[in-house]
Amino acid sequence: MNILFVCTGNTCRSPMAEAILKSKLADGQVRSAGIFAGKGETLAKNSEIVLGEIDLTLDHQTNPVDKDSLAWADLVLTMTDRHKQTLALQYPEHEDKYYTLKEYVLVDEVQWDKLKDLYSSFEDKRSAILSEYQSSLDDYELEKKLLEELGKEIEEIEQLENDLPDLNITDPFGGNVSIYRNTRDELEEHIELLIKMLERNDS
Repeated sequence: MNILFVCTGNTCRSPMAEAILKSKLADGQVRSAGIFAGKGETLAKNSEIVLGEIDLTLDHQTNPVDKDSLAWADLVLTMTDRHKQTLALQYPEHEDKYYTLKEYVLVDEVQWDKLKDLYSSFEDKRSAILSEYQSSLDDYELEKKLLEELGKEIEEIEQLENDLPDLNITDPFGGNVSIYRNTRDELEEHIELLIKMLERNDS
């Protein structure tokens, strides 16, 4: 399996994730990229330091996310839900590959499918209401109508979202070595879960 980790600048979180997974993965390929990354920049110094503390190194130059890297990947694991949303907007043709790392390893598939079904149902109902009432109601009345008609769906979505774990990996950018170390440990914890999932899927 080809796995692509994605963060913002490809200097901290995603390359640390790449290095950690490469050290544990027997088969498959691992890369990293950044949504707003330049090309050819080096790994953040503190990332290098905290990887060295666990005897890992990474010969790294930053890469921006592009169509080729997304086409190469079988699975795209982002550091935050905002990264995932940005990819879905910019490259919707690969949307079925996008997960946050934490979402992929922590969220029950049934729970996630239920939430996606609720989102889809909400959007269908919202579109139908807009189509029916947009020409006859002003903006205030239309907003009120939407809240009245969609109140049950909004409540169900909020309840399910509140039951989900925090899906974001902490951004250490600009922090001291201790903050980078915490992010490294957070990544390692969830990559261990990822390895177990991949091993189960292979067996």
